[in-house]
Amino acid sequence: MTVFEHKGKLLIVDCGVLFPEETQPGINVILPDFSAIRGRLQDIEAIVLTHGHEDHIGGVPYLLRERKDIPIIGSELTLAFLSAKMEEHRIVPRLVQVKEGQRRKAGPFDLEFLAVNHSIPDGLAIAIRTEAGLVLATGDFKMDQFPLDNRLTDLPGFARLGEEGVDLFMTDSTNAEVPGFTMTEEDIRPAIDSVFRTAPRRIIVSSFASHVHRIQQVIDAAARHNRKVAFVGRSMVRNMAIAEKLGFLKVPKGLIVDVKAFDRMKDDKVVLICTGSQGEPMAALSRMANREHQIKIGEGDTVLLASSLIPGNENSIYRVINGLTRWGANVVHKGNARVHVSGHASAGELVYCYNLVKPKNVMPIHGEWRHLKANGELAVRTGIPEEQVLIVEDGVVVDLIDGLARITGRVACELVFVDGMTGNGGVTVGSGATEEALADRLQLSNDGAVTILGILDTRTGVLTEPVEFIARGFVQDREWIAGATKSIDDALRAANKIKIVDGPELEEIFTQSVTRWTQRKYRRIPVITSVVVDA
Repeated sequence: MTVFEHKGKLLIVDCGVLFPEETQPGINVILPDFSAIRGRLQDIEAIVLTHGHEDHIGGVPYLLRERKDIPIIGSELTLAFLSAKMEEHRIVPRLVQVKEGQRRKAGPFDLEFLAVNHSIPDGLAIAIRTEAGLVLATGDFKMDQFPLDNRLTDLPGFARLGEEGVDLFMTDSTNAEVPGFTMTEEDIRPAIDSVFRTAPRRIIVSSFASHVHRIQQVIDAAARHNRKVAFVGRSMVRNMAIAEKLGFLKVPKGLIVDVKAFDRMKDDKVVLICTGSQGEPMAALSRMANREHQIKIGEGDTVLLASSLIPGNENSIYRVINGLTRWGANVVHKGNARVHVSGHASAGELVYCYNLVKPKNVMPIHGEWRHLKANGELAVRTGIPEEQVLIVEDGVVVDLIDGLARITGRVACELVFVDGMTGNGGVTVGSGATEEALADRLQLSNDGAVTILGILDTRTGVLTEPVEFIARGFVQDREWIAGATKSIDDALRAANKIKIVDGPELEEIFTQSVTRWTQRKYRRIPVITSVVVDA
């Protein structure tokens, strides 16, 4: 999510989500931090969306909860995907559909939209003209010269803007460390055909639910090899229905069948397309690997993971691959076949764009710090002065004044967690989970929990009965109980030499003494809860 400000008005470009890592248990998604603009919601002229992937549109419903009438500008497919998402949140958005080649005003912002190629159709780059200068934001893009939809990245438009004078160029950094040019989507056709030609039984393909180009390739292969196709997973079924209705997905008549008919058909005549390519625990593929799905993987089945391995998801993905292999499936993935190409520009394409646009200032976007740094170094190699290449992170404020971009400050920008569902079908945002709560969850998962129960004679400060221990997820044996009990007795005697302790003080003694004991003896610190009852 990027916020532009000019003449007291705000323009938001993209509003997506992050997905939780293994170190963030219990979290559904992670939102941008709206706190810096929460007091200025009426100043927002529009939200402009570059394309329909979750990491660019997933946060929009949460922002619209705070102001429902913000206009949302985007291309046809992007707005269609967003509208379906809004229905789940029971929000009716104000949608403004645009397409490449058009210009549109949003308050003091003059917007121009340019076609860019990506792993999802209908992507747009955004040129933002104001009295302060011209900004060109690419969104996620690559320069596929043979795109499946014949929609090329508008390099002549980039060049025209370069002639006009781009004051700030914001470029996709995801593949900045990868030399050369990104392969075209067509390059994976032989590998997909090989899977269809050699698979003896069923084929199960797992992909992102928004990767229309990849699913088009699978549908084309199914038609060539006389197989029927069934979609599984709510988001997959929904998105492919939208894409087909709008003409972005071309499906031969009679090719799609209902998944309920899957088991009645011959094994060598069917293809299942489902979600779960990133090892998501509740997705269809993970449940198949765990034998928790109606589709039972068996000997001779072929599973095609037609996607990348997102950093941080590797363990989950390999866990699914191992599970599928255990049941006899042949798993084809990026590691053993050319079944994926990236949707992002590699270093050669980025350099080409820098030489074409010749911007005054560059601010790499979209990627981790190492990707931003690599992208910035490419810009410097094309002749852009190093001091005019800004490597920034979330929350940094950049001013563009008289053609010079510089870092001028920072706003509050924390991770905002969406933490599970509430009873009425809503979600808890922000307050439901904090960094401290996540630390407790990790501690619970690693070291377990121990509850200590004691009964205290308040007149004497002495326990009337031996302390009881209740452990969950922590190995508790006689030696541990004896050692923990001794640590409490020693600490209590020392405290009573000073004064007679009361209940709250004794709870603190329980917690601190047992924590020290377990850390010293076992190198583990369970979450300890102490309860003291007055006799």
